[in-house]
This record gives sequence, structure tokens and C-alpha cells, in this order.
Amino acid sequence: MNDSLEDISGAPLPAPRGERAAHRESEIPNRLPRYVSLLIVLAAASTAAGYQVARLEIAGANWFHTAPSLASGPVQAPASVPASNARANSTDVAAISHLAPQQQAERLLELAIHRPEQSLGLIHMNLDSWRGHLEETDQLFHLVLAALNSDDPRVRVAAVEIDLVANDLRKSPQSLAKLLNQIHNDPDGRYLALWRLGALGNRGVEPATVLATLLRYSRDPNQQIRFWAVEGLAMLGNDAAVDPLLDRFAYDPSAKVRKRAGCNLAKAGMLTKEQRLAAVPNLLNLFDDDAIDSSTRGWVYGALRLITGAELGNDANAWRKWWANRAAHKHPINRSGILYA
Repeated sequence: MNDSLEDISGAPLPAPRGERAAHRESEIPNRLPRYVSLLIVLAAASTAAGYQVARLEIAGANWFHTAPSLASGPVQAPASVPASNARANSTDVAAISHLAPQQQAERLLELAIHRPEQSLGLIHMNLDSWRGHLEETDQLFHLVLAALNSDDPRVRVAAVEIDLVANDLRKSPQSLAKLLNQIHNDPDGRYLALWRLGALGNRGVEPATVLATLLRYSRDPNQQIRFWAVEGLAMLGNDAAVDPLLDRFAYDPSAKVRKRAGCNLAKAGMLTKEQRLAAVPNLLNLFDDDAIDSSTRGWVYGALRLITGAELGNDANAWRKWWANRAAHKHPINRSGILYA
């Protein structure tokens, strides 16, 4: 398979600005249209709401260009973060403390993507003081998405924490109730709410309730809702999320949902390396399932490459032999739970 996530970018992914401004009243309907041509029409003919849709579609497209592909190897650091800003030294870090909270959060997260040891401690130290002073600007949200592509789980955690603060979501039952109300009662606003529900569960807020909600919506008749429920499962990132992701990867009727579930198993989201490796036997079993179509079968090979780092091509027997040999020389995998900083 030679296709990549860019090929299916009609499915929406986390959208930045406009969501915070309109979030408390109503989410922008039909946030990410399927076709760019429709986007252009909306941008040209709509009022302010249509303009926001256009900006959010661009942000979603950028996310697909930086998200991991099941057709390739490990992802490079997102180009959206200027390389020159990765060279910050201790003097730069000290200067950040004199910036406004918005600039502090953006600069420290940008720094964390490249040099986490210089910034992660400061991020966690400042989260409480930033609350009420951060806005979900395009810049901040793009940095959150870039950080969620990091191979360092601590950087992903920092991105989640900052996104929750920027959206005034405390790690509390009250915030959970707020998101659940939006998911159940606001059809236009439930997409990002499903994503952030998973993030709250990852941070330890009633993960069992979060899982049950995401499982319910992962079987919704609406493709976009299932897509976002899969995103939420990836953000939840505990052991209980692995099997539902495998199920959606194998059997969801939408190719977009299947592919995104595979990416979340392989690279994206908050699963640990150990959890991804623990999914390998089930991925190998999919080769014996006649219900798996050729596209999904190709994505299984891509997921295996991303998880293991091995390059064995599209040869199911070679993968089985490789895994059996690995298992014979390795200790059993220790499946860890939720990531904590």
C-alpha cells in the first residue's frame, strides 16, 4: 500500500481556533467538510462562521501532513515548528519566565518538542498559574498537535495538560460532566469533546466512565462520530483502549476510521510502546481473517513496521517468524497503564 494519511484527509481531526471562541455557545456545524472545493465555497460565500470553517479545515489538513502514516516508517519532527527555535539555551529558558502566560506556554511547548529536559519541569510548574490566561490560538493548537507526534511520552503528556488548561478543563468530575453533557446533547460540538474526554481519562479522571462513553460512540451510525471516538480511545491510552482500537481497525465500515484506528495503535495517541507491542499478536492474527480487505491488510503491515521498527515487507509469514523469534528471546511484555508525568 502506498497511500498515506493525506489521502484520507476528508475526515476531521482536532481543530484549533474558533472552537474556543464558539465552544461555550455552540460548535461550528460541519466543522471539516469532506472536499476542499466545498471548503472554498464556504470560505467565499459564508459569513464569519464559514470563515472559521475554512481556517479549521486548513489546520486539519496540516495535522494530516504531520501525523504518522501506516505506509511509511517513523515520522520526522513536524516542519511547522521552526528549527531555529529548537536551539534555545539556558538563557532563553530564563527569558521565557518574563513572557506573558500565552507566550510562555507556546514557547515552552515548542522547546519541549526538541529539548524536553529544558522545559518539561517548567511546563508542569506553571500549569496552574496559566489557567484562565491561555487561549487556544492557532499557534498553541498546532504546537499541541506537533507535541502529540513526539516519541517522548512526557512531551505528549505536557501537550495534553496544556490543551486541557487552554480549554479550562480541570482534572475533575465537573469537567468530565461538562464534556459528557456536550457529547450527549450537542451534535455539533461533540467531536472535540470526545477527543478531550479521552485526554481527561488519560489524566486519571474516571477512566472507566470515559471508556464506556467512547465505546458507545465508537459504534455510532455516524462516521465522523466514530472517527472522533477512535481519537478519544487513543487519547485515553490505557490497556482497556487497545482491544476497541483493534476492533475498529479491523471491522469499522469506514476506511477512514479503520486507518485512523491503525495509526492510533501504531504511533499516535497516548498508548505506551509496551501497549503497542502487546497488540502485535492480534495484528498478526488479522492476516488469517477473511473479513479483512486488502487496504486494511496493507495498513496492518504499516502498523507492524511503525510499532516494531522492523522492515519485513508485506510477508505475513516473515512477520510471524520474526515475532516468534523475538518472543523466544525476550521477557514477557509488561503492559503499563495510563501515562503519568
